Amino acid sequence: MSDLRDRNLRRYGIGAGVVALAIVAIGIGTRVMADRELADVAADNDIQAVSVIKPTRGAESDGLMLPGNVQAFNSAALYARSNGFMRRWLADIGDNVVAGQTLAIIDAPDIDQQLVAAQADYQTAAANQSLAQTTAKRWEAMLAKDAVSKQETDEKRGDLAAKRAVANAQAANVQRLRALQGFTRITAPFAGVVTQRNAQIGALIVAGNAAAQPIYTVADVHRMRIYVRVPQGFSGQIRQGLHARLTVPEYPGRSFDAVLTRTAGAVDPTSGTVLVELQVANGDRALKPGSFSQVEFPVHNAGTISLPASALMVRDDGTSVAIVGADGKARIRPVTITRDNGATVEIGTGLTGTERVIDSPPDSIENGDPVRPVAVPPATPAKG
Repeated sequence: MSDLRDRNLRRYGIGAGVVALAIVAIGIGTRVMADRELADVAADNDIQAVSVIKPTRGAESDGLMLPGNVQAFNSAALYARSNGFMRRWLADIGDNVVAGQTLAIIDAPDIDQQLVAAQADYQTAAANQSLAQTTAKRWEAMLAKDAVSKQETDEKRGDLAAKRAVANAQAANVQRLRALQGFTRITAPFAGVVTQRNAQIGALIVAGNAAAQPIYTVADVHRMRIYVRVPQGFSGQIRQGLHARLTVPEYPGRSFDAVLTRTAGAVDPTSGTVLVELQVANGDRALKPGSFSQVEFPVHNAGTISLPASALMVRDDGTSVAIVGADGKARIRPVTITRDNGATVEIGTGLTGTERVIDSPPDSIENGDPVRPVAVPPATPAKG
């Protein structure tokens, strides 16, 4: 009986040990799995979740529409060269003027008085010069008779030269003041139309003030210059003599024939565009300086790539977007913008249209950061 009891106790002890080891193994395995799950969750939380969008590409066409800035063929801002007060103005905005026409008259009493004083100084200097010239001639005549010394004659000659120089200086001062007096009349530099008049009757006119407004602005609008920034990708199709179609908002349905006259021949590194100039005949003055226009170039357009403006990143090195690479990491891609439509922008260079672009990328995102794309929920239709 004693041996049987001992064997049973050993069996129970071994079984209890096996159960205890199983419990310990299960506990260790559960803890390892929990640690692994926690590490996976932590690693997953370290990856930034980003919203991914696809660029939209427009249809191909044989025209490129770009915004243009309309400017006058010639434009001049006229400032005063003399201090004074506005006596009267003879032309107002919208008036047609010819070259040399007087537009305004300025009262400059200070210059008038300075001119009177300068003329008196010149008369004094001229009289002194005349007396010195007479004296020098007399001394030269007496020197020929050995009545005076050569030293005294040279002194009289030197005095005449000095008096002549003083007279010349006074004459130059008179001419300067007369020129300033002439500047009291503001004249048109060329034929055109008055587009600005900023001075009122009796207003104080201060010359040489950098902050002052021009008294008048005159524009020659018989022809207009249109400046357009063409994306680099299309600059190879732009050439001198190319005809383009110009439209303006105030004349819907009407177009103007614009001829490309010159190109900058260089790409602006900031915008990635080439500045070109076109000219349009403006006989009926339908086009106005400073107005906005649309210019359609007859070039092949492979279709524009559009993105929401929220996908753009503006940094010190320019405008760029963040895309998700095949390895699940972010890639920073520089882009150029050809047109800003407000909520969306058209991309000129930097994208092919097949990329997965990150919408509203975090400011801290950098090249090579791991990201986790998240589907963008569809927009909720507005309730009418």
